[in-house]
Amino acid sequence: MATAHPRVHREVVSFVRRSSRMNASQQKAWREQSDRVIRVPARDTDTSVAADAEIDWPDAFGRPAPLVVEIGGGTGDVISTVAAKHPDLNYLAFEVFEPAVASTLSKCARAGVNNVRVVVANGVDALGTLVPDGSLTELWTFFPDPWHKKRHHKRRLVSRPFADLVAAKLSDGGVWRLATDWADYALAMREVLDDHPALVNRYDGWAPRWEDRPRSRYEAKGIAAGRTIYDLCYGIREGGRR
Repeated sequence: MATAHPRVHREVVSFVRRSSRMNASQQKAWREQSDRVIRVPARDTDTSVAADAEIDWPDAFGRPAPLVVEIGGGTGDVISTVAAKHPDLNYLAFEVFEPAVASTLSKCARAGVNNVRVVVANGVDALGTLVPDGSLTELWTFFPDPWHKKRHHKRRLVSRPFADLVAAKLSDGGVWRLATDWADYALAMREVLDDHPALVNRYDGWAPRWEDRPRSRYEAKGIAAGRTIYDLCYGIREGGRR
């Protein structure tokens, strides 16, 4: 049963939902791999999560194992690859775009992994409601929408309220891995996270590229455009849960 924890309430979300139209291969993956998609009751919009929603994760995965969560994993380039390398862990993706979920399911099937599950929901809502406090081995937020215009910065995922939530969900030895290809967002992340009382940077500044993370199509586009990739990694500060 999930531990009760105050939900993070945001007046705006960090994404704009795109078309739900799927191509033929995505439709096939959605039909054939639908048992990997976990349905949860919604609150008010179809990407929200009801306040009383609960998931028994060992039951959902068919076993107890350390839990890794990815928020906004897109078409599953990272989670399908990493899950294949680490079959002893349970991997959970929160993603709002159904065609992207279908692509994730297809890639997981091709990789032969059965330790990935997907919830179609707003990641902030789902993390706050469905994941017990202190239970996360890892959280990934790779290349979240940078919301370039200053008036849209309030939509950025990495914020103090979200950092508070992540700090509550990470285990004492857990890590939060982040990456972005936009310098101003990278600096904004550092400003939020370096000053957080419960989190500590695992490196002296930017983290080295995580060797397990494959280069996604989104990352490749950023590199092709001449942008630098910034990696960060944070854990729970000793005594930070007081």
